[in-house]
Amino acid sequence: MTFRHSFEPEQNQVLVEMEAGMLKMTLNRPRHLNSLTHQMVSQLKNTLQEHEFDPKLKLVLIKGNGKAFCVGGDVTRLIQVILAGFYFYTWNWSYSGLFYRKQLMLDYLVSIYNKPLVFFVNGAVMGGGAGLCLNGTFRVVTEKTVFAMPEVSIGLFPDVGVSYFLSRLPGHLGEFLGLTGTKLDGADMLFVGLASHFVPSKDLEQLESELRIAASNGTQLIAEVINKFAKVPNLKTSSPCNRIETINNCFSRNTVEQILFSLENEGANNEDKWIAKAIDSIKLASPTSLKLTLKIIRESRSKTLKECLARDYLMAMHFGVGTVNDDFLEGARAKFFQRDTKPKWNPSKLEEVTDEMIEQFCSQICDEDWVEMKLPDECVSKRRRNSKL
Repeated sequence: MTFRHSFEPEQNQVLVEMEAGMLKMTLNRPRHLNSLTHQMVSQLKNTLQEHEFDPKLKLVLIKGNGKAFCVGGDVTRLIQVILAGFYFYTWNWSYSGLFYRKQLMLDYLVSIYNKPLVFFVNGAVMGGGAGLCLNGTFRVVTEKTVFAMPEVSIGLFPDVGVSYFLSRLPGHLGEFLGLTGTKLDGADMLFVGLASHFVPSKDLEQLESELRIAASNGTQLIAEVINKFAKVPNLKTSSPCNRIETINNCFSRNTVEQILFSLENEGANNEDKWIAKAIDSIKLASPTSLKLTLKIIRESRSKTLKECLARDYLMAMHFGVGTVNDDFLEGARAKFFQRDTKPKWNPSKLEEVTDEMIEQFCSQICDEDWVEMKLPDECVSKRRRNSKL
């Protein structure tokens, strides 16, 4: 795999405006679907921290420029740095670990932030973009919103704390989404609680204007302003939310093998296209990632967000360094570099992935350069965390 270790500098990756009690931050890499870089994460985190206890600040609005809100971290750039480290016979903790650690710290900061955070999720939202906005106080989606967590298809897992939210969806919808990477639209997200409001995209500009007015006079509740524009959309006929019973029946099984077997039995008697698509998605994904994903979604039901983030940090570093296998590098090669969509997973079969292999992802990393992630207590500075779902 070829790579470049030098990157052309990009200016104004996050646009910041402070006006009349409202802090607005716009993700500004539209050509890259606003995928997150270290610079963006740092700027978002530092700006939020700088203004958190400003008495003049009444709300924060975060949105994306272009067709996407944010499709996650810049995987291409991250992989290039990882490969550069391997080329020089050293694992590059300095960038990869710092970037991911800071991203998780940003997500946690959003979850306990002292001021209302409004996210306009207009367009694609995946991976790190989901980890960012799902922790917001108000999560406004539109008819253009598309949510997915397709990490198993590139040899990773639903990270950045998203397993916390997937595990709390109705029934076993979380397992379904995590194992298949199936997309949800804005109406679906509202229905299952991943979004707080649905607002037509044509009304976002006016909503932003009224939020600014509300912030300037401090007399209206933010929720009341958003409710003026909010609609209750209809679910599409093809929505996974209309298939909860079948999803629960198949994805409640104990193992990925049993889930796949149940789906195949269901497909033999049901011509619904989503079943065949789910089967194909699972068969094309990394077997290691699939088994780990099922494990963490179910474990997350009894974990706090803070615990999920700490676990995800450790597991992601294991993926990067290749403790168990190189599926993440191989998946990225097939998806982002050579784009042959034919990754060679190791192991290549579900039955070859052992419990011992999965447990290694939760083991401590022994490296003199390893840096643990320390998240603040929720009570620090009298912060409070509102219920998100």
